[in-house]
Amino acid sequence: MPQNRMNQPSLSRRAVVGGAALAALAATGVNQGTAEAAASADEPWEPVPVPEQVPATEYRIPVSGDGSLWCWDTGGDGEAVVLLHPGSGSGESWPYQQPVLAEAGLRVIGYSRRGAYQSVAGTKAEADTASGDLNTLADHLGLDRFHLSGSAAGGPVAIDYALSYEDRLRSLTVSGSIMGVMDAEYQELTAALQPDPFGDMPVDFKELGPSYRGGDRDGVAAWLEINARARTSDAFAQSLTHEITWSALETLTLPVQLLTGDADLYSPPSVMRLNAGHLQDGRTHVVREAGHNPHWEQPAAWNRLLIDFVGRHGGGRS
Repeated sequence: MPQNRMNQPSLSRRAVVGGAALAALAATGVNQGTAEAAASADEPWEPVPVPEQVPATEYRIPVSGDGSLWCWDTGGDGEAVVLLHPGSGSGESWPYQQPVLAEAGLRVIGYSRRGAYQSVAGTKAEADTASGDLNTLADHLGLDRFHLSGSAAGGPVAIDYALSYEDRLRSLTVSGSIMGVMDAEYQELTAALQPDPFGDMPVDFKELGPSYRGGDRDGVAAWLEINARARTSDAFAQSLTHEITWSALETLTLPVQLLTGDADLYSPPSVMRLNAGHLQDGRTHVVREAGHNPHWEQPAAWNRLLIDFVGRHGGGRS
């Protein structure tokens, strides 16, 4: 049975700009990526506490192969936005987004994919694809059309979902992600960005930018706490429905926003722009002083960009 609450994060650090203020920013239609970049260049960045979470209902949604997905949902009458977590995180990864997006009028939904915190992986041979699981979740929650945002390893799942169910999406945001593109040229490029012994480096070194690691040690520790409990013992890799290629990206007609941190070791701005060149309706933004997790490292900037984007592409798209 659903519970009328959500686990509070064991964090007491950074706050983000209030939801009402962000909603007002979104309503202006100003390109917040440009505005944020200018502000970041001139103003010092200071860590602040995590905002208080708004009430949310928890669910355990059954999926094929005896699996289940842990999900939280702020509810309400606003347009829904579903947040897909990085591989280093889980449905716990969004304490900076949950209240801000909800206060901006959105119905905010986060969940753990199979084998992540509080979800059950089930039987691999009988499991659906990750995008198929997402469609099951959307059906279970009664979502008609919604906004989708995938970060890092959530990015390929989000793109795979768009390739299968584009008509169900109002907009797509992909953040800090190599996007799962399988073209040989792209694979060679990303391999060159991650030479040995890159894979053996500490996860916070690989995924959090140096400015953040140096400027917010408490924040790094809190991120590592979520990472430590993110992956369950029954986890396994799920397949995608589609092979993601540049030619596949070129078939998407929905609005797509690509975000990345200026210190992302996986998907730096130059790689983001390369992928953006294969989108019919794409928009890109670079978040300053952030690595592979800009939603965590610089949530005020990231939240502004997401709220502005979904505000531009809500309601009227048929």
